Amino acid sequence: MSIRTPFSRVQGLGASHSGTEHFWRERATSVALLPLTAWFVYAAIHLVGQSYQDAFTFLHEPVNAILMLLFVIASVVHMTLGIQVVIEDYVHTEGSKLVLFLLNKAFGWIIGVACVFSILRIAL
Repeated sequence: MSIRTPFSRVQGLGASHSGTEHFWRERATSVALLPLTAWFVYAAIHLVGQSYQDAFTFLHEPVNAILMLLFVIASVVHMTLGIQVVIEDYVHTEGSKLVLFLLNKAFGWIIGVACVFSILRIAL
């Protein structure tokens, strides 16, 4: 099942033919981030003033670790997609655009992998 519009399939228009997919992926991550951000704010407020051991114990619980993993992954994907749009809109030199796309993806992967590794290390 494709999420491309029928008009797009007929016309074959678009720079990479994936504008609709990018649009829906960005919207899906923003919808997923609504409850996850509410949970994260609640958790952060709950942990203010607590000890390191309390934070460790909080993330050692499976539900909290899973929610934190989902929050991090959705945030990194949403951030990477958003920065990609900014690069597409405001950088006009093809060479600079390519370098910034690569840096954007690399930064997203580095941050994502580091966060996931850290959370899994605490949770397990």
